[in-house]
Amino acid sequence: MMNEKKWESIMDAPIIKVKPPGPLSSKMLEEQDRFETASRSYTKIFRTALDYGKNATVVDVDGNVFIDLFAGVSVINMGHGNPDVINAIQKQTEKLTHITEVPTESRISFLKTLDSTLPGKMRGKSKIFTTVTGGDACELAIQLARFVTGKKVIVAFGGSYHGIAGNIVSATANSHYREYSGNDYLNTYHLPYPYPYRFPHDVEPEEMSKIVAENLENLIIDPYSGTGGIAGVIVEPVQGEGGYIVPPKNFLPLLREITQKHNVPLIVDEVQTGMGRTGKIWATEHAGITPDIITISKSVGGGIPISMIAYDEEYDRDLPAGFHLGTYRANPLGLAAGNVIFQKLKHEEFMKEIRNKGNLIIESLRKLETESRFIGDVRGLGLMVGVEFVKDRKTKEPNGDLAQRIKTEMFNRGVLIHTCGHYANVIRFMPPLTIEESLLRKAMNIFSEVVVKLSKD
Repeated sequence: MMNEKKWESIMDAPIIKVKPPGPLSSKMLEEQDRFETASRSYTKIFRTALDYGKNATVVDVDGNVFIDLFAGVSVINMGHGNPDVINAIQKQTEKLTHITEVPTESRISFLKTLDSTLPGKMRGKSKIFTTVTGGDACELAIQLARFVTGKKVIVAFGGSYHGIAGNIVSATANSHYREYSGNDYLNTYHLPYPYPYRFPHDVEPEEMSKIVAENLENLIIDPYSGTGGIAGVIVEPVQGEGGYIVPPKNFLPLLREITQKHNVPLIVDEVQTGMGRTGKIWATEHAGITPDIITISKSVGGGIPISMIAYDEEYDRDLPAGFHLGTYRANPLGLAAGNVIFQKLKHEEFMKEIRNKGNLIIESLRKLETESRFIGDVRGLGLMVGVEFVKDRKTKEPNGDLAQRIKTEMFNRGVLIHTCGHYANVIRFMPPLTIEESLLRKAMNIFSEVVVKLSKD
């Protein structure tokens, strides 16, 4: 459980002493521009330089205090400066900071703890393969599926994001990521994701899943479908960059039924949805299914870059040595942090708190729907909540401009928040899971004020 030492956010947040970027932040941003690539994106969104963080708050070098509803893109799930996570990392630092594949105490403890949390029938019947980034984990997952089946084509979904380096960029739906990657839609086929607010057919949510599932089965069984054989299906249980889209409840069970029927590996990408983000350790648990492969990253290392896949132990029998290499796989510091984090996530009371805080956000947004005609849809699971802005509720024309203005105004008022979605018109709420309820209410009040104000402009 949590360290007895007092640890909480800066409860007076937000505190804006000087309009960001302040003088010290401006100087650091200038120096960063001098030495670092201009292709950065987040410094265009958050024009400040940070000093330190405490749970769900961060402080910039000019003394401004921000409420963090961003969590480093769902990486700092356990909050900034979590004493248990920091203590685990510090203890491991004194022992060993790097070794490749050789067992250590932190490695064995982590593997046992991770295995004890795996969804469905994966627990006790899986192998773990470590990598470094989320994209790397997804890359490995499709390589493993191709190796096991001897086939090449991967089925992904519209709106998907699985990484942008190497061949995995083919499975990521947004085409602009392939403009400079050197890869095209190589051996990848995209089906529509059952996106209840924008599905191409006007049917009930449960029917959306059936339509997608029927299309998938046709790709698998029809020799003239053009695929040449399916190696695997990769899916996000809740879409992240695509817009925090929660699919109908029957979607994942139908995917599991069809892939199992035809011996096609089902890969569930839990990089953003895992580690408690949706109010379960794994979002897969909401559907009650057992994947063949899951990908794990982001918050697993408490800010230390590590990732991995867990997969059916049967797939491990013929894997050759050196199947997927990388010097920095399974950093001991990240494993030590991950062991502590998983132990915390195993407490159902903590999961209940996450779900309650997610409901708080959704209730606040539902109320806001009555005050802003530009809110088209509210959706989410746990602390993975999205609100989609439109110009007109009848036409559903995306209102990306308003979403960007909201994001900027929230930053100016001391709240870090980010967008996503097919049209960059979805504001997403992904605070640290440990955010205090009173601080979350304060942030939601600020959000409501900003939306109402900008809706009148």
